[in-house]
Amino acid sequence: MDSLASRANHRVLLGSALVCAAAWLCAPSLILAATEQQSPPAAVVLAFPIASDARLAGDAQHTRFILDLDKAIPFRAFALADPYRVVVDTPQVSFQLAPGVGATGRGLVKAFRYGLVMPGGSRIVFDLTGPARIANSYVLDAANGQPPRLVLEFEEIDRTTFVQSLSAENRPELRPAIADAAASMAAPLEAAAPPKPVASSDGRPVIVIDAGHGGIDNGTQSNGESEKNLVLGFALALRDRIEKAGKYRVVMTRTDDTFIPLDDRVKIARSQSAALFVSIHADALPRAEGDAQGATIYTLSDRASDAEAERLAEAENRADAIGGVNLTEEPTDVADILIDLVQRETRTFSNRFARLLMGEMKNTVRMHKHPLKSAGFRVLKAPDVPSVLVELGYVSNKGDLEHLVSDSWRSGTVASMAKAIDVFLAKRLATAGASN
Repeated sequence: MDSLASRANHRVLLGSALVCAAAWLCAPSLILAATEQQSPPAAVVLAFPIASDARLAGDAQHTRFILDLDKAIPFRAFALADPYRVVVDTPQVSFQLAPGVGATGRGLVKAFRYGLVMPGGSRIVFDLTGPARIANSYVLDAANGQPPRLVLEFEEIDRTTFVQSLSAENRPELRPAIADAAASMAAPLEAAAPPKPVASSDGRPVIVIDAGHGGIDNGTQSNGESEKNLVLGFALALRDRIEKAGKYRVVMTRTDDTFIPLDDRVKIARSQSAALFVSIHADALPRAEGDAQGATIYTLSDRASDAEAERLAEAENRADAIGGVNLTEEPTDVADILIDLVQRETRTFSNRFARLLMGEMKNTVRMHKHPLKSAGFRVLKAPDVPSVLVELGYVSNKGDLEHLVSDSWRSGTVASMAKAIDVFLAKRLATAGASN
């Protein structure tokens, strides 16, 4: 049965060959490759440089950022436009800063955030009030009772100067030319193959579980709880439950507090020829928008099902910008047509699974008043992998938050999701086998 399902998958994969070629050509150069995340031993964690304080000084013409460290570190800094940002990459750092540091800015810096972007690598992203350049940057050794410090000096400039200072792939006015060049090269690449599946002797269907956010991207936060931590704990529990049954192989997009770009999450699912992709999140509403509660299941759609779905998709799609990853233009019109053709069947399966999942979850979980929605989530755009995004609840709602941190609630919800996954895949494999 597995081989029959595999052949069916390959037919779909072959149909999306040009899509992959176009996506590869347009991929941003700064995207970090997804790797297996393994938590380092405790002894290694203790060896990471420690950042103990961070502060801003200056005004709207000249602003200085200072990061206190316990040892000097190398770094790399670059700028991004639309929105204006400066990104600083360093070796992995243990950030032991006071809560709230970076949430407010000063001078040329609106705010800054920090965190892990890959095993062994950390990042600081500065949101700027307008175009600015790094006039000076350096690391000071410990001296005169002061610890080692990373210092960045920002200077106000005009937009033209800012854009000209960017590398070619990051200049907004050059992106259409890059897209045109990709389109002109598409014809010779028609025979290109999609991402090669990861070699494995394990013939079981693959389920990819995606814990949203991570690393530098905290997601929503409320009452001291971060979405990235809540959904990672849930995703790991779901993995363990599925693996215990032994019928499917589970691949995680992340297993620790690491930032994974959205496109890389999709690539993981496609490279594994996944039978199903499930992204786990927990929403929050700004106080001005009132209160909401309950779990919601989202599928991909070009047009959002309602204003809330559109708001959420826009927020989730900003994850790469939050992480400092440069975004390129969307695929060419030709690629869009191919994607649409391939995704029609995939969206049918995604919607079928969403309805099945809702039917199972409503027996154990409080559901949103409109539990099935759709919008243009980038993380659901694998053309050949049925994909859903599950918002477990609202961290902004007291009752939902109590559930999200409850082991018994998580156990019951994991059980209902695991049952829905099993029923869906069993039916799909049976259908694939009967058609061959």
